[in-house]
Amino acid sequence: MADLKFRVKAHSENATKTVVKARQFEIIIDEPADLGGADAGPNPVEYVLAAFAGCLNVMSHLVATEMGFKLNGVTIDLAGTLNPAKLFGQSDADRAGYKEITVKITPDTDADAETLKKWLEAVTARCPVSDNLKNITPVKVELGKC
Repeated sequence: MADLKFRVKAHSENATKTVVKARQFEIIIDEPADLGGADAGPNPVEYVLAAFAGCLNVMSHLVATEMGFKLNGVTIDLAGTLNPAKLFGQSDADRAGYKEITVKITPDTDADAETLKKWLEAVTARCPVSDNLKNITPVKVELGKC
């Protein structure tokens, strides 16, 4: 199968608010008031968790269909812990990103425990967002022309 390329374009509306275009969709990113924003949308690290949840949902249903059991739905609870000291330039002791992300996926199904164990392994192994979070992805950042 050929590689797929996904693109988004973004611009700053102000110091904390970013407007992103993804295909025909507009995504608003902002910081909560206690971090200097207007709380006009989730912040970037919340979108990371949201993207992870969305990917796990898609993979949950895809893998269930492939395994031949009925999945009525899933509830996905995610939490991430980070130390903001690096992002605010106060310390380099911790990384800027999440130190840990915990995920609890609760399926609505009659499938047995052994099936669900195999299902969860496949879901987490095949989720592209999970893969990006678990593994180093080369990132190249360039300065555009003013």
